Amino acid sequence: MWYSYRNTQIEGTCIIFRSWYISSKSVFIGSCIAIVLLCVFHEWLRVFQRKVDYRIALALQKAHSGPGSSGRRSPSPNRSGRSSPEGNLEDAGLLSGRRLLNTYLTGVPVPQTSRILRASIYGATVFISFFLMLVFMTYNAYLIAATVFGAALGHYIFGATMNPDTILSDGSQGKGMACH
Repeated sequence: MWYSYRNTQIEGTCIIFRSWYISSKSVFIGSCIAIVLLCVFHEWLRVFQRKVDYRIALALQKAHSGPGSSGRRSPSPNRSGRSSPEGNLEDAGLLSGRRLLNTYLTGVPVPQTSRILRASIYGATVFISFFLMLVFMTYNAYLIAATVFGAALGHYIFGATMNPDTILSDGSQGKGMACH
């Protein structure tokens, strides 16, 4: 099925914008190189985002852990008398908004400048991810290959290390809104 959608046209291809029109083989090769580099940059940005989050988490842990404190909120008992991180959320109605608010407020507040930095990096990764999705949706076999190769190359370059304990204990290390 995919074969019927794929094309291998080199000249006469429009990539996302009217101004990004492939008029020659050299422009096409340059476009493929640009796509590969954008994918590599996207992978770098994702690694950078994790490093920024790690540094912010360390700073918050230091700032909120005093003598005899772990820096975490203690769970409050629920109706059954057992402690749970949700506390008395069972008592809150679904439409009251209390459950959502309590879930949102768990953890340590992040300073405004750090929140802006994190949101900016996240927004950039989402933008690049959707941009690459649009490149992929040209259904041009060469551009698809450039996107996949760039993502794999970026992951190879910036994925040289991993923390096995984190991966084995927390399966939520997803990509968020990343499209590839």
